[in-house]
Amino acid sequence: MATLVQEILNIRERITGGLSLRRHVVAEFNNTARAYPYDKCVHELFEAQVERTPSAIAVVADDRQLTYAELNERANQLARFLRRFGIGPDSLVGLCVDRSLEMIVGILGVLKAGAGYVPMDPTYPEDRLAFMLQDANVFVLLTQSHLLDQLPSHNGPRLSLDSDWDLIAKERKENLAAWANPANLAYVIYTSGSTGKPKGVMIHHRRLVNYLTWATETYEVAAGCGAPVHSSFSFDLTITSLFAPLMVGRTIFLIADGIENLVEALLARDNYSLVKITPAHLRALAELMPADQVRGRVRALVIGGEALHMESLAFWRTHAPLTRLINEYGPTETVVGCCVYEVTEDDPVSGPVPIGTPVANSQLYALDESLQPVARGATGELYIGGDCVGLGYLNRKQLTDDRFIADPFSRNCRGRLYRTGDLARFNEDGNLVYLGRIDNQVKIKGFRIELDEVETILNQFAGVRECAVVAREDATGEKRLIAYVVEDAPQAEVDELRKAMKSKVPEYMVPSTFVKMEALPLTTNGKVDRQALPAPDRKQNGCTENCATKHSQAEKTLMKIWAEVLKVEKVGLNDNFFDLGGDSILGTLILARAAQAGVKFSPRQLFEHQTIAALTNVTR
Repeated sequence: MATLVQEILNIRERITGGLSLRRHVVAEFNNTARAYPYDKCVHELFEAQVERTPSAIAVVADDRQLTYAELNERANQLARFLRRFGIGPDSLVGLCVDRSLEMIVGILGVLKAGAGYVPMDPTYPEDRLAFMLQDANVFVLLTQSHLLDQLPSHNGPRLSLDSDWDLIAKERKENLAAWANPANLAYVIYTSGSTGKPKGVMIHHRRLVNYLTWATETYEVAAGCGAPVHSSFSFDLTITSLFAPLMVGRTIFLIADGIENLVEALLARDNYSLVKITPAHLRALAELMPADQVRGRVRALVIGGEALHMESLAFWRTHAPLTRLINEYGPTETVVGCCVYEVTEDDPVSGPVPIGTPVANSQLYALDESLQPVARGATGELYIGGDCVGLGYLNRKQLTDDRFIADPFSRNCRGRLYRTGDLARFNEDGNLVYLGRIDNQVKIKGFRIELDEVETILNQFAGVRECAVVAREDATGEKRLIAYVVEDAPQAEVDELRKAMKSKVPEYMVPSTFVKMEALPLTTNGKVDRQALPAPDRKQNGCTENCATKHSQAEKTLMKIWAEVLKVEKVGLNDNFFDLGGDSILGTLILARAAQAGVKFSPRQLFEHQTIAALTNVTR
């Protein structure tokens, strides 16, 4: 009898404990309700701001700028022109433009027409752009005249927002009658897909309005001058810098590609409202910006895209103590950011930065396989619900049904949870901590990559019998893609493989190192044993010729700088920059250090002349 009573008490304790945990997660941690203009579209919020600050500068690009009134009028003209083609709610309009005034006019014009925009980075390979056009059923493609020759064929109209503007400018300038509603699409952003093809994530106006309302308030955007836009608009991290300033009468500053251009922009003015940035770019900024000139430049650094560690914040905590440091977590499927943590002076100097607590009207759960909350300290899969969850994947019903499931915690019968595939736990302070992935998805410099997609494409090339692709941290602490290749006849040369990959995928999906192997290691079940794949021997990559050879002063300088930046023991004249783990960010650091030592060359020269032997022939 005593044993039975004890068992009943144990069951009761487990039940009450489970109820207590559920109550904490649902009613306390996720009590995030906050009012926002849920009945408005994004462009309507912009139009309201135009009424308040018509003469304020809305956007600056080099020596060109537009006031709020001018930007609104141009967007209205474009919207009317688009409607002549039958563009309306839930239509999708392709936008393939450089970071320019035309980009901003294009985005707002598409939204005002009632449609959603599909951002298409002009640097993407033609095959990828062609797939996006076809998959999104894009009828009208907006672009610029200098990009026409590099775009894929397209059956619908192609409008150049520069050379065709005289035609568009004949339209009336006043605001259009509302056509779209908050449930209609605002944009579709393509991310890497495990099938070998990218997938389009659909986000509607209401979700974007919720995020922007929260972000403009939390990041105090109105207190600063605005934000630089320095990253691709095909990357949803950029949404914050693109839209938030326009909601509160501040300015967006369009910055050319290259971390050095962002440094120049930050040093050119004070009091930026925020800078949205990845951890990799943040570390590069710390390397390039003078320590005595960073105070007061930025009110908030909002860091996202990949896991963040306290060590990456040391420079800013020391030299810019008044700058807020905010870790923002959120998959593309949940509108940019759905969870944040602001670092304080009491935080440690090392270790992972928590992803924190949910943003307004969002809920996050760490759940077990039965969709029950895990105890504090235990690991669970992260599920996201609330007014941040997107519509799903374009033309991928099965994948949508798999990743977007009914929300068992919501009182709304139509509520859904997005299953992230991320692992997380609650720490002792009640903040969520990101722990990693349960699948083959990785983040490289903020970009989400399905390793299966990279492998699928690599396996298509002649000379590749089979391959495996993994993400490894290098000596600098950055994650990089490593491709392990078993060759077929004829053999595949590394340079040819790299060129072939660049013709099929964006730069960030091209492996930085290719390792040739006789065979891939297998588990007892016959699957590739990724844990057994050897780490690339970067020390062996260096110094491919006799290192005792006499070198010129420029060669000595570059060999020393390359070794320091790329974290290898020695570098030879004929060692390839990319084979040593180089990328655009590390290239910028090399350029800066070389210039300080009196050896000058451009980023393009570095990428075209990838060895020191070749590079010294074009240095100044």
